[in-house]
Amino acid sequence: MRSSRLLAPLLVTLTAMTLAGCAGAAPTVAPEASPTRSATLTPTPTPTPIDSSAAWVDERLAGLSTQQKAATLLMLHAPGTDPAPSRALIDAGASGVILMGDNIAGDAPSLAALTAALISDPELPPLVGVDQEGGEVSRLDWDSAASAATLRDAPPAATRDAFAARAASVAAGGANVNFGVIADVTGDPGSFISGRVLGADPAAAAERVGAAVAGERGTVASTLKHFPGHGAAPGDSHTSIPTAPTSLAEWRAGAALPFAAGIDAGAELVMTGHLAYPAVDAAPASLSAEWHRILREELGFEGVVITDDMLMLQHNGLAEYADPGENAVRAVAAGADLLLYVLPADPAEFGISVDGLVGSITAAVDSGRISEERLDDAVRHVLTLRRSLA
Repeated sequence: MRSSRLLAPLLVTLTAMTLAGCAGAAPTVAPEASPTRSATLTPTPTPTPIDSSAAWVDERLAGLSTQQKAATLLMLHAPGTDPAPSRALIDAGASGVILMGDNIAGDAPSLAALTAALISDPELPPLVGVDQEGGEVSRLDWDSAASAATLRDAPPAATRDAFAARAASVAAGGANVNFGVIADVTGDPGSFISGRVLGADPAAAAERVGAAVAGERGTVASTLKHFPGHGAAPGDSHTSIPTAPTSLAEWRAGAALPFAAGIDAGAELVMTGHLAYPAVDAAPASLSAEWHRILREELGFEGVVITDDMLMLQHNGLAEYADPGENAVRAVAAGADLLLYVLPADPAEFGISVDGLVGSITAAVDSGRISEERLDDAVRHVLTLRRSLA
């Protein structure tokens, strides 16, 4: 069929040429192509697009010392409604702060005044995060949107609407990162996290996690927590290292689904939990290179990987996690981009200082425990997120 259509015009053309020759008509001479016409027909190479944000980040990164890069990996907490202690952390090179209940005076304008005082470089604003899940974990009294307790039994669209409203409440106080999307899943009412999950089974949770991220999109940066999933690991990671008796195949078919949905929806951050899946790695996920590999390579996550509060590792009382500097080095070497610390008024209570953490990371780079490529990769992820929020 196709060859018949191609041959028909050719036969018509040959017939016309034959008839013209019989009539004595002069042969047709094709006009010469003019230089102008030839130039017009020459294809113009398409210029390679330049990612201005990436170029800006690379330029900023190139100007940082190893110590400054190490400080960039810190997100800390300073108690109180006076912005000065939090601003001092930013001025020391930390990338951001997490707001807790003691930072919040009671209304959005008051909090917005505090957070505005933290900005020293408008081109690279600090990350200002808050745990605003709604329900059991809520820092902002002015957020009246529905929580997981209601949303898990409602259509996914209700979750999207609730988290759109929640994101607006977070932004009203000047925060730009919400640690608010629980991607854990459990049907066990006895689990310490059961009241916070968006679904009792992986498929239901995945739908609502994706909807929550979609709701927050464009207003604040969304965080999925606690990777690779608390529901399968009985116990509270604030005081122990919960262990999940789950194989990697079982995880891929179950607990992975809500995280995959949130990543596909565009979540900017994933928070790793201090919980272990021995079938994958004996180390807690926050310190596990294998779990970071799975997150990057299998789930395709390209954003910022942030740890859960690093002080939790010390609170479990295990000697292996008693040294805060060693914990920081292990987390960065494993693949973490941002280390979270909910510090008390006197961080020395737990043997912590910004200078000490920076020194530990810097020494690990100098010794080769953390490669320069790994450090630069982490800093690039963090700077890219901060730049996107400018």
